[in-house]
Amino acid sequence: MNATQGVRINKYLSEVGFCSRRTADKLIAQGRVTINEVIPELGTKVMPEDQVAVDGKPIRKTQDKRVYIAFNKPVGIVCTTDVRVEKNNIIDYINYPVRIFPVGRLDKPSEGLIFLTNDGDIVNKILRARNNHEKEYEVTVHKPVTKAFIEAMSGGVPILDTVTRKCSVKQTGKNRFKIILTQGLNRQIRRMCEYLGYDVKKLKRIRIMNIRLDVGIGKWRHLTPEELAGINEQVTDSSKTYTPL
Repeated sequence: MNATQGVRINKYLSEVGFCSRRTADKLIAQGRVTINEVIPELGTKVMPEDQVAVDGKPIRKTQDKRVYIAFNKPVGIVCTTDVRVEKNNIIDYINYPVRIFPVGRLDKPSEGLIFLTNDGDIVNKILRARNNHEKEYEVTVHKPVTKAFIEAMSGGVPILDTVTRKCSVKQTGKNRFKIILTQGLNRQIRRMCEYLGYDVKKLKRIRIMNIRLDVGIGKWRHLTPEELAGINEQVTDSSKTYTPL
């Protein structure tokens, strides 16, 4: 932290490993963050001597090494760090001894690979859409997949006042296909399928960038230094890079 200029409160919460900047902005807007017992504005800066708290609990810069986890999220688990409002939240489910938070989301009815970490910088890098990170999914729908459906899905579908990017779609069974996205629109695959008259019965994420799903449902593992190096290579256009374990 710059001793004379301080650092913005959202960046501070990210750098100390409490949450991502996006989540920090939400916490600040909800009045749940205080600096010296005063609720700050979004752009308020934190100085070295300041006391920062969330929900009245003081924030301490973690002395633990950075944690990077690959988790196979079961259906029914919610990707939120707000343990006050969601009983089946991802944080309580994993119950990791150090505070971690998910990178991105998988909606409640979906399953599969999601990252969790206490490194706010890597969260910000991965979530930047301009990095075009690949995410691969296996999808089962309620009726047979057709050639026209595959062509439409891969060519772009109008949802949420935009048209989805062209993507790779391959049929893998009568009612199944794989899809690789470089976008993260809200409920994107489900909305794309719905537009084309298909209901999603099962949606499973099997890959994020260079990391493939290789643990059982409800299980997790630490990412390896080699996997982290691969992620780091793909986010070199972001403002910060990962610090090796």
